[in-house]
Amino acid sequence: MTRGLILGIESSCDETAASVVERGARTLSSVVASQIVTHARYGGVVPELASREHLRAIVPVVRAALAKANVTLADLDAIAVTSGPGLAGALLVGITYAKALAYAQGVPLIAVNHLEGHIHAVLLEERQNARAGEASADEDALALVVSGGHTHLYLAQHAADGWTYSLIGRTVDDAAGEAFDKVAKLLGLGYPGGPWIDALARFGNPLAVPFSFARIKTKMHLLGKAPRTKAAKTSPIADLDPQFLFSFSGIKTAVLRYVELHNLRDEAAERVTRMHGTVAPPQTKEDALALCPQATLDLIASFQHAVVGDLVKKTFAAAESLGSTRILVTGGVAANRELRTRFTAEAARRGLIVAFPTLALSTDNAAMIAAAAWPRFQAGDFASEDLAANPSLALQ
Repeated sequence: MTRGLILGIESSCDETAASVVERGARTLSSVVASQIVTHARYGGVVPELASREHLRAIVPVVRAALAKANVTLADLDAIAVTSGPGLAGALLVGITYAKALAYAQGVPLIAVNHLEGHIHAVLLEERQNARAGEASADEDALALVVSGGHTHLYLAQHAADGWTYSLIGRTVDDAAGEAFDKVAKLLGLGYPGGPWIDALARFGNPLAVPFSFARIKTKMHLLGKAPRTKAAKTSPIADLDPQFLFSFSGIKTAVLRYVELHNLRDEAAERVTRMHGTVAPPQTKEDALALCPQATLDLIASFQHAVVGDLVKKTFAAAESLGSTRILVTGGVAANRELRTRFTAEAARRGLIVAFPTLALSTDNAAMIAAAAWPRFQAGDFASEDLAANPSLALQ
């Protein structure tokens, strides 16, 4: 009987990560090389730079993961890698290296969808901390994957040969995390914006600015017509219930209009210039608080309150519609404190179970990729030699 050691490799965006996980339930190592410093000066991820950084980091990151786990390549039973969705060049770095390792070691290569990995970040945490009386990590669940690139609702169902996923809802434009980043950039804060919004929202009045979300309606002129884009074919919006669709482009625009109306951006720039002699993002929470007038803090708190409220409302509406008693919330935005608090409170009020990954497993990592690969390893679901990057890969 094998130990079930799987080396996971993740390189879908701006984190180069490697991890060794035993039988999908025990993390022996998890190493992540972040590119935040590289991309911060541009206010977002630059794909070409991301690919170059992955090339630089992938070999030492994998070596560090193996050393931390106290195993060698010869001990591995399989190698798993993110095949999509993500940035094409970034994905290609991880896939090429994983294929080379798998071929050299004569072990299977397992392709993992990045979104499935995020769902298994929660399941991995549950398996590692399993106690008597707790819900099984193999129970069906409604999963909200909410990050900088994704806001999707899936019904995750466990079967004898692994997991299946049914798309229940998704964003029709910006992802929630993308809206956080863009609003933070608009206000002169640093990148990534999510942590800045989370840190500063506590100092503002969440009811100061009455943001609202319009009801998303089915576009009648598209009914019965073939999907016009690849994304529409892989994640068809027309087939989904409009009440489970998200849209964060409107609130981003509403923040822009509010900032312009109240001259908040000019006031922030003046404060930065007075303190530092140049316009530059703050480096610490204390700097940010000194630079942000109360009106800006109220705006940040109101923005976060509205976005989290929309996520809570539609996720629990979907759970009620499907009869789901278990909700998994995962992805980078799952690290947000208000989100965790409000989801936990609403689940308790309804008598439902809600679970989150640890903060370390909320953002991109390779432990989730190795964990998601374990059911596929058991089922003999291996990737072929012609595995290629799929930036628009759908989860199903």
